[in-house]
Amino acid sequence: MSGHLTPRWSAPFLAALATVAVPGLDAVATRHPRIVTPTMEITGVLAADGGSWIVRAPRDAATGAALMAESELLRILSRENLPFALAVPAGFATLEDGGPAVIHRALPGRELDLATLRPGPGLAASLGTSIAALHEVSVDAVAALDLPTYDAAECRTRLLAELDELAASRRVPTVLLRRWEEALEDVRSWRFRPVLVHGDLVSDRVLVEPGRVTGVIDFANAHVGDPALDLGWLVAAAPEDALESILEAYDVHRSAGSDGQLLVRPSSTPSSRSGAGSCTASGSGTAASSPTPRTCSPSSPTR
Repeated sequence: MSGHLTPRWSAPFLAALATVAVPGLDAVATRHPRIVTPTMEITGVLAADGGSWIVRAPRDAATGAALMAESELLRILSRENLPFALAVPAGFATLEDGGPAVIHRALPGRELDLATLRPGPGLAASLGTSIAALHEVSVDAVAALDLPTYDAAECRTRLLAELDELAASRRVPTVLLRRWEEALEDVRSWRFRPVLVHGDLVSDRVLVEPGRVTGVIDFANAHVGDPALDLGWLVAAAPEDALESILEAYDVHRSAGSDGQLLVRPSSTPSSRSGAGSCTASGSGTAASSPTPRTCSPSSPTR
């Protein structure tokens, strides 16, 4: 269990909800994970047929609304023949106050460890292919969801505003601020076609088995914007030789290839990454001292 928060619902209660919500699911035990956060409770469920399930129960209405919006996106993406699994809801269960609990099958694989990436056609290439496949999803396919949408000019403007705030705070060296300002003013880098992006890709959002990506989770920050956002964390933290394989696979699997400024675009500010609304890549010892190809993202919905 996470932290010292008191659960609102017991794990057996959530397992019982799964049995009611999903036809044919006969829950026989609870299992890992059991997570309690201020906004969400999560428990694993073992079914009589050996299948593993996850119950996500929102603790407030805002989280419930965000969870339902994510569920609708996942339903649409499940029709896009992506090369990885998604946590598509199999059922919903009514809760007081928080909104519907969501039940889905547990996805195969374990969290990605960037340090294990090696160059070549295995996991590194699969990672590049998977991100490219998401970026190839037609924006029209998700138009009905009214996702936040940011064109190149809007992304650049948002980052310039954040840079101004950092300058006013006097927390960042002047030489670094000047470097970022010059980079953001290079309009040649700000010509890209907005695509559907995950918006918060980090290692624990990517599930893997030997040689391949098996699943991608947590699409609460998905939006239409700069594809660099989904690659910046890798540029900042992946082993350099493996990164070459990631980017090569990504480029090959984009229908028009990746834009020439994708890795040049100075699309983050030198603030530390404190959430999906911040743009500096995590896990990099150099992220605070040099531009990394991240982009603007919407403020993170409550999970």
